[in-house]
Amino acid sequence: MRQTLFAQHFGKPSNASLAYYLTAMHGYASARKALSEMTPDQVIEEVKKSNLRGRGGAGFPTGMKWGFIPKQSEKQKYLVCNADESEPGTCKDRQILTYTPHLLIEGLLIGSYAIGCKHAYVYIRGEYTHEAKVFQKAVDEAYEKGFLGKNIFGSPYSLDITLHRGAGAYICGEETALLNSLEGKRGEPRVKPPFPAQSGAFGGPTAVNNVESIANVPFIISMGGEPFAKLGKLDKSGGTRLISLSGHVKKPGVYEIQAGELTLRQIIDDLGGGILNDRKLKAVIPGGSSAPVLTAEEVDVVYDIEPLMKIGTMMGSAAIMVVSEDADLVKLLLRITKFYAHESCGQCTPCREGCQWMESLLHKIVHGHGSTDDLNLLVDVAQNIGGKTLCALGDAAAGPVISFVKKFRPEFEEYIKGAKHHA
Repeated sequence: MRQTLFAQHFGKPSNASLAYYLTAMHGYASARKALSEMTPDQVIEEVKKSNLRGRGGAGFPTGMKWGFIPKQSEKQKYLVCNADESEPGTCKDRQILTYTPHLLIEGLLIGSYAIGCKHAYVYIRGEYTHEAKVFQKAVDEAYEKGFLGKNIFGSPYSLDITLHRGAGAYICGEETALLNSLEGKRGEPRVKPPFPAQSGAFGGPTAVNNVESIANVPFIISMGGEPFAKLGKLDKSGGTRLISLSGHVKKPGVYEIQAGELTLRQIIDDLGGGILNDRKLKAVIPGGSSAPVLTAEEVDVVYDIEPLMKIGTMMGSAAIMVVSEDADLVKLLLRITKFYAHESCGQCTPCREGCQWMESLLHKIVHGHGSTDDLNLLVDVAQNIGGKTLCALGDAAAGPVISFVKKFRPEFEEYIKGAKHHA
């Protein structure tokens, strides 16, 4: 029997209430335990033992990230929750914000205590209007009960949480662009170093963590780091993973699995009910639109960070996009590339110029004016973007182009030969 932490609480709007959280989920018991029985260092140690890795895309160990925050700094420290969730195909954090907002608040409370933060921020994407209202209501409930504010649970510790709404820019999902936006500046990535742990929000040491990462922390404190780690089936990844499954599957949705428990094929067939209209599988994008594509022959891979890296792709935000045999992959790649060209902040020349260039070359191919030279140039441009930009948006745009052309080149050549009907 699969053990889940989140999924059983999703689906009913009334579950967002403090009353539900207190009765059904032992709400705020972990925070009480942390504040009354544990030192900040002990909390960090427990999170390290849990093998909790960032759920936003990079997969960096959460406890290690918190450990980077300098203890002796005289500057104010910040914990910032990245609730921007703008990677195409990803919708899991939305479930936490909608149905278990108090779980996120409790995670913020424990995490802030661990790093010595007195003011935490939640940066939520502009399009999440409903989710922002639900979360703000939960924050207000927590203040009313004394779970936020001054002297929480009668301890010397105090914390304020501010919800900050973005304005719909994909780039603000990148942590330093998010911090710039939070400060009221243009949302574009910063030069690193200094890293946020040294100088982040408002110049203070800052930890930036994804919604799902922070929402796992109450479970870690209640069950202990080692039992949490054992929920994962592989050595390096603890806990469960929320997966956004979309595309040509019979049962799209958000699912929860134990880390490293299933292969990609099992997720598609067992959880997703197989391919829509009983068609054949053609391709899978395994980690949001920026992850290099996999062919139907490559899906017998364990769905976790290292196994996917080994075959040249990534788990990213755990957003699986399934593509059936009758889909047009050339048009799909054009759509993905158009998105990145539109969302590039323009700060780095390779990304600003390269994304536009890739879009125009693909546009040319799709509309019947492309040549083999254009296809080769497309790959060349993509290879000259990767690793040459301040943030990962350039890599995110280049990865799909390189992998689509490498694995499905005949489809692009059909357009060039005029064998396909041009849109």
